[in-house]
Amino acid sequence: MIFGVFAPQGWKTELAGIGDARAQWEVTLATAVLAEELGFDSIWVYDHVHNVPAPSHESVFECWTTIAALAQATSSIRLGQMVSCAGYRNPALVAKVTATVDVISDGRLDWGIGAGWYDQEYRAYGWDYPSNADRIRMLRETVEIVRMMWSEPDSTYEGRHFSVQGAQCDPKPLQDPHPPVWIGGGGEQLTLRVVARHADRSNFGGKPEEWTHKVDVLRRHCAEVGRDPDEITMTWSPEVFIRSSEQEVLDAGTRSLWGEPFESWRAGNLVGTPEQVCERLAEYQALGCGGVVPWCSDYPEHETLRLLGEQVLPEFR
Repeated sequence: MIFGVFAPQGWKTELAGIGDARAQWEVTLATAVLAEELGFDSIWVYDHVHNVPAPSHESVFECWTTIAALAQATSSIRLGQMVSCAGYRNPALVAKVTATVDVISDGRLDWGIGAGWYDQEYRAYGWDYPSNADRIRMLRETVEIVRMMWSEPDSTYEGRHFSVQGAQCDPKPLQDPHPPVWIGGGGEQLTLRVVARHADRSNFGGKPEEWTHKVDVLRRHCAEVGRDPDEITMTWSPEVFIRSSEQEVLDAGTRSLWGEPFESWRAGNLVGTPEQVCERLAEYQALGCGGVVPWCSDYPEHETLRLLGEQVLPEFR
């Protein structure tokens, strides 16, 4: 299994109360370095500009500048975004940014892309907020343009939402044939169709029965477009909270930002002792899950990160 983990960057207000912005950035940086030392395959960031569950004037470090900085602070861990929003940037610029990051990281980029959903920050930043169907079409066109520009000397593309005319992207990414494309989202009618056509990795959430249903839908879409679904690594991004004893887990209660009750929150995430988390991961692995990219619910503490890296990850190597 692929083992990634998110870095704390402030989106869930996990950096609140940590001195000034310099001290907060040091937490982000130190976490990425620690994840590399612990043997994680990849470190990830969100692509958001305002906090959840509501904007609260707390620091949120921007996705791509954060990734570029982490590329220089690490040497082996891969670098991902879960997921970059297709509506926030021109696709040709995205091709340029991603190619540059792949070069400066010596071929360590995992490109995550999604349709976007946080309408509040769209409107606050002056971005249009199209319909769900149009946002997913923008996602598809973005992937098609970026992959074209990664591989062709000059790219011309005319879509409903985006177009390029003789666009050049030099340098090209170092990875051959290109950086892995992770498409996030589980929309069954549209998003998973895009995944079936274009993704190297899928990423969606859900409790075991929900996750399995999404896999079944994705496999049907693959059959419709004539693609082998085994070409797509299907991954999961839960929250994770680990303590050495069951009592510590129970005493901590729910860590859901949206107030989900403890039992429900636990059922849909990785919550428990190292042994319990291993059991849950093995369950998802048996369902076809090829990777996990969790969010540590006790950030800015590192107890969950260390237990995950030291006592869970080795069981799947």
